[in-house]
Amino acid sequence: MSLIFLVDDDPDVRDLVEYKLVQSGHQVLCATNGQDALALVPAAKPALLLLDVMMPGISGFDVLEQLRAREATRLLPIIMLTAKAQDSDAARGFTLGANDYVFKPFSPRELMSRVNLQLVPVE
Repeated sequence: MSLIFLVDDDPDVRDLVEYKLVQSGHQVLCATNGQDALALVPAAKPALLLLDVMMPGISGFDVLEQLRAREATRLLPIIMLTAKAQDSDAARGFTLGANDYVFKPFSPRELMSRVNLQLVPVE
């Protein structure tokens, strides 16, 4: 199906999300920090990016902002997947260009529905 890039420093979250994505037929690339995401996403050309906010080094918000500033990744669907569950955090994510914002803890079924929604081609 689609190549999905998952960026999260929590191995338990990565393992769960990767399992659900693979189970749904997707290919998954993983990174544990924002620096690796910024370096690898342009070459990988994923169909979707799942991005944590709180990571060592560069935050997910900074990664989001930098990817939106690049022509090659400006339109990449990005879902923020984070424990930063304040309304102001979600608002910041949307302001910076996130397509969706999912709070941890999350329902794997709901996350997969949101992933599938972002992967539907726009007519």
